[in-house]
Amino acid sequence: MKKKITMVLIALLAVGTLCFANGQSEGQPFPAKEVTIVVPYSPGGASDTVTRIIAKNTESALGVPVIVTNKTGASGSIGMDYVRKSTPDGYTISYMPVESTMVSALGYTDLAPADFDFVAGAMTLSAALTVRADAPWDSVEEFLAYAKANPGKLNIGNSGTGSIWHIAAASIEESQGVQFNHVPFEGAAPAIAALLGGHIDAITVSDAEVLPNVKNGDFKVLAVMGNERSATLPEVPTLKDLGIDVAVFGWGGFAVPKGTPDDVKAILGAAFKVGIGSADFAQLCKERGFTQKYMTGKEIQEFAQEQYEYYSKLIPKLGIH
Repeated sequence: MKKKITMVLIALLAVGTLCFANGQSEGQPFPAKEVTIVVPYSPGGASDTVTRIIAKNTESALGVPVIVTNKTGASGSIGMDYVRKSTPDGYTISYMPVESTMVSALGYTDLAPADFDFVAGAMTLSAALTVRADAPWDSVEEFLAYAKANPGKLNIGNSGTGSIWHIAAASIEESQGVQFNHVPFEGAAPAIAALLGGHIDAITVSDAEVLPNVKNGDFKVLAVMGNERSATLPEVPTLKDLGIDVAVFGWGGFAVPKGTPDDVKAILGAAFKVGIGSADFAQLCKERGFTQKYMTGKEIQEFAQEQYEYYSKLIPKLGIH
């Protein structure tokens, strides 16, 4: 009997010690280790560049390393889905592009803004209809005239099937009654490389992403697709300037899995505010043509939901799948 009691006491002591240790671990102030941001596109594109600059400055605010990793595929849904299914503890964050509001309508996944808790919005950028500098078209009118005379002949590159830049070209198609051959790539950077090499005829990625090639004389932008002209390419008209009622623009922010504790989200939100408001990011936006636009977690959560509802209606009309 005495032996039994001794064994029970030892077991209880072990359980108590384990609980105490776990309690100490769980009670550690956030963050207690490195934080990872998942970019759902390839290195070198706008999403990747934005994230890395912001991460560097967010790292100093958090006081722990912020690691950026790329998980590509399915218009960004692979990377975002990875984060959605991660432990909601604040240590795994997703860069959330506009595509996060589209992938459900595209049939890639059932992912929606409501599956995440947004912590900050960072920027916006416009689509740009871009061709090589030696291309035979010097205006949107000439480009569309060729497209109408040669249905399906123009090869238009984008950053992935169902990406915002794919939808940009498809929106021109739908509004103008033309037919393009859409060529998807795993991100904007390889699409730009393909245009540079003469393998495709045009791209509809962002003005920010093509700006270096415009500056060095390799590319020319026929039109930007935002509601306003680009600050870095003010001489380039918008489609609306040309009487074409199409506006497609990207945006980006950061989110954690649904159910992440409020205090953790508050810490991340404050840190991202520092990163997004940094001089480094302001300089990047100026150089690359992004619009620096900080939004609180609540603001971008509501905005993302509005975009989700908008694209859920638009995408079926475009026939993208």
